[in-house]
Amino acid sequence: MPDKVIVQTKDEGIAILTLNNPDRRNVLSVEVLETLQDALRSISLDHDVRVVIIKSMGPVFSSGHDLRQLIDGSTESQRMLFAACTGVMTSIRNLPQPVIAQVRGLATAAGCQLVASCDLAIASSDASFATPGVQIGLFCTTPGVAVSRAIGAKKAMEMLLTGQPISAYDAAEVGLINRVVSPGNLDQSVLEFAKQICDASSYTVTLGKQAFYKQLELGISDAYDMAEETMVRNLQNQDAKEGISAFLEKRSPKWSN
Repeated sequence: MPDKVIVQTKDEGIAILTLNNPDRRNVLSVEVLETLQDALRSISLDHDVRVVIIKSMGPVFSSGHDLRQLIDGSTESQRMLFAACTGVMTSIRNLPQPVIAQVRGLATAAGCQLVASCDLAIASSDASFATPGVQIGLFCTTPGVAVSRAIGAKKAMEMLLTGQPISAYDAAEVGLINRVVSPGNLDQSVLEFAKQICDASSYTVTLGKQAFYKQLELGISDAYDMAEETMVRNLQNQDAKEGISAFLEKRSPKWSN
């Protein structure tokens, strides 16, 4: 049986996690979530990895939670599944490296949650996004946490209450994804996007990602206080000194990390 998650690391410092269960629409079973969690944990400790891409095989990005495991499982196993899913989503947020969702086809329920939890997302023009749990009597409450933080309350409630899918273009307009590209250009577009991030100092990128999410949880005064201290800390690092010097001297910077 082939691996349900394929882990690859490219020479350019890009790790690629591929959902590989197209026959079951890349369902996020407990086993898949545990594999993703292990991969993310390993990547977090790998200083050679600068960017992570999450993609899928087949015509569906992910159909979300494994409904068979939900309906057949005990209350405890249901809690374990949701906890495993939350663990993956929060690990993406806490990962030192930026994570890009590469979306082809439908991303629904927890699959939509996965996209919303990534730092960035690029989708093909044939992609669509939905939180349709209400239609089967199971409100997409946990996906709603990530989706509402990505697109705001009104649009999130519309998706959650109607269960109707939105197109890739609508998803880009409301901020669920960053860009829409043609299906034939998806792989190349995402790699080029990732390489742009790889060109920056990994120390600066990690510091910036952590500070960005932290300030979102603070009031504006506390956010500015935290941001000021972060920039002072950033300036003490060799890469900031090198980057500013390179800019002033009109040359390319040479990062220490």
